[in-house]
Amino acid sequence: MSAGHTEVTSGPVVSCSGEHEDCGIRDVLDRIGDKWSVLVVVELAQGVRRFRQLQRAVPGISQRMLTLTVRRLERDGLLTRTVHPTVPPQVEYALTPMGHSLTHLVKSLADWSLEHRDPIARARQEWDDANPGSGIH
Repeated sequence: MSAGHTEVTSGPVVSCSGEHEDCGIRDVLDRIGDKWSVLVVVELAQGVRRFRQLQRAVPGISQRMLTLTVRRLERDGLLTRTVHPTVPPQVEYALTPMGHSLTHLVKSLADWSLEHRDPIARARQEWDDANPGSGIH
C-alpha cells in the first residue's frame, strides 16, 4: 500500500445480489449526481426561488438546461413548481421534504470536497508529472 492511502476494511458501500448489480439505484444516482441537479438543490436549500433567480445563482447553466433540470427534479419528486396566475406568469420552485432530505448528503459531499481539495490537487499534479502527454485533465 502506498503512502497516503489507507486500506478500507469494511464491506462494500452497496452490496447487490443477483443478476442486476446496480440494485436499481443507478437511475437515481444519475439524477442526484448530475452536476446541474446538485447545484439547483444547493440553491433551493436556501429557500423558494424563481426561474431567473435560479439561473443567475447557477453559473454556466443555460435556460434550456435549467428547464430540463427542474423538470426532471420535479418528476422525481424532489422539487415543486408553483405557477402564479400573473401576467407574465411567475413560476417558483421549492424543495419537497424528500428534496430537503437530500441536502444534508450534498452538504456532506461539499464538506468532503473542501477537506480533500488540496490533497486531490497534489495527487493530480503528481500523476500528471508521472504521465506526461496522457491527455487527461
